[in-house]
Amino acid sequence: MQQEKQIRLTSAEIAQLWSQYLNDSAIMCMLSYFLEKVEDGEIKPIIEYALQLSNTHLQKISEMLTEEKNIVPQGFRQEDNVDVTAPRLFSDTYVLHLIHQMSKIGLTAYANSLSLSVRQDITDHYKQCMSEIMKLYEMSKNMLLEKGLYVRSPYFPNLEHVDFVVKQSFIIDFFGEKRPLSALEVSNLYANSQRNALGIATLIGFSQVAKSKEVTQYFLKGIEIAQKHIELFDQKLKQEHLPVSVPLEAEVTNTTAYVFSEKLMMYFVSTLISIGLGFYGTAISQSPRLDLGVMYNKMLVEIQFYSEDGANIMIKNKWLEQPPLASNRKDLAKKNFE
Repeated sequence: MQQEKQIRLTSAEIAQLWSQYLNDSAIMCMLSYFLEKVEDGEIKPIIEYALQLSNTHLQKISEMLTEEKNIVPQGFRQEDNVDVTAPRLFSDTYVLHLIHQMSKIGLTAYANSLSLSVRQDITDHYKQCMSEIMKLYEMSKNMLLEKGLYVRSPYFPNLEHVDFVVKQSFIIDFFGEKRPLSALEVSNLYANSQRNALGIATLIGFSQVAKSKEVTQYFLKGIEIAQKHIELFDQKLKQEHLPVSVPLEAEVTNTTAYVFSEKLMMYFVSTLISIGLGFYGTAISQSPRLDLGVMYNKMLVEIQFYSEDGANIMIKNKWLEQPPLASNRKDLAKKNFE
């Protein structure tokens, strides 16, 4: 083990630890506020467990980076980014849905981090994270089911025989008649619609408590984009007589008091955008029907422009913490002549 620790961290390992530190420090601020406001005694232990995980991860990553003589990210401190005494902004139902979605995203993120880890202590760390996030996923899923709040994807009739694709029209629509959606296509349409519904509720709440006109307008623009995307997703589902997503706007209160810093809210939204881009990309790869690929590609372009606008706001206000970069050898060489 001692010999293993002599091996330097790879760029992939540093990147994963750095990103996880920023994400956990941001979500810890939000969870601290949610824990202060929670009224449902059954949901409270789930928030407490999620908060405990984030706090443990921050301590462990800080120790790892410090031991390797790497700087620890600044991240988000609670005293600078959240007022836990502020009025309630989101309902307990919203918080439960948010934790459930974050746990599902965490399963994918930690699996990726694990696959990129080489050093044994980093591998063990992400194996532990996988186990912890699985527990959080099951806790939040079971609670949603118990409360009748879990939104299942549409059902299909029982499969009676195996079929094979025999026509190119399975992919390309030549004569205006599209084949029925596949199970994977329906799954992605529904899941992306639900994620956008959660995004709309988040942006509505953030837009109410943001203090600058620029940031407020940015959140309002995001609401418009997400609503448009939901309409497109639901239109595809309705054409197959399938159920559509469930809105969550009603889970936002009317408070306009300061709750979260604009830096924290912009970071959280930028994270949601990055995640959304990944899910749209996955949907393209799993959607042979040409019209779906065209739709997702248009959405990707729109989100990328929106993401760039957000990055510009963050850079302008010095809210965007720079990730670790490779050495600029040209600049280093020029220093010899200065």
